[in-house]
Amino acid sequence: MSQFFYIHPDNPQLRLVKLACELIQSGEVIVYPTDSGYAIGCQMENKKALEQICRIRSLDKAHNFTLMCRDMSELSIYARVDNTAFRQIKNNTPGPYTFILKATKEVPKRLQNPKRKTIGIRVPQNNIALALLEELGQPIMSTTLILPGEEIAESDPDEIRDKLEKLVGLIIHGGYLGQQPTTVVDLSEGDAQILRYGTGDTLPFEA
Repeated sequence: MSQFFYIHPDNPQLRLVKLACELIQSGEVIVYPTDSGYAIGCQMENKKALEQICRIRSLDKAHNFTLMCRDMSELSIYARVDNTAFRQIKNNTPGPYTFILKATKEVPKRLQNPKRKTIGIRVPQNNIALALLEELGQPIMSTTLILPGEEIAESDPDEIRDKLEKLVGLIIHGGYLGQQPTTVVDLSEGDAQILRYGTGDTLPFEA
């Protein structure tokens, strides 16, 4: 049975944020709010938790996993990015975008796309997500919470609780959110390629 925290979307309670991070560090899978629906995530290095996320979402190894980062300073640690791509990301961060980039050796191989050696990077514009990342001190391995058979992100934490309370360690209620996932922009080969149209405006990346 998972824990269920009500965290204020504008002023996250530090006590609950700390407890959530302790659960992440202990290997639990969590569901938490972002600026584009709810996400499901775990500690970056935890293989068992990652496998649980893959089972919940029915994902294969080719899925583009994402590292949810607290700010741009973490970008160069986990991804290789040229000056043009860096400017594009900086101008649109934080926000509802996931950027696909070449991964550095700091990214566990199990999180990288097996053929392209890429990783998704994103900085959310959500106070709860940012508070978690600040307290944790490292990225959260994440993916949008789109359940098997569905095409839109989960947005109602009460419904998420009904569906997943026996499968995850923590569900954070941070309000009722939109159902659109992030816009996914591939910058790994130079020119921007839109892989998924979502919440983020694609105009800055269209030639």
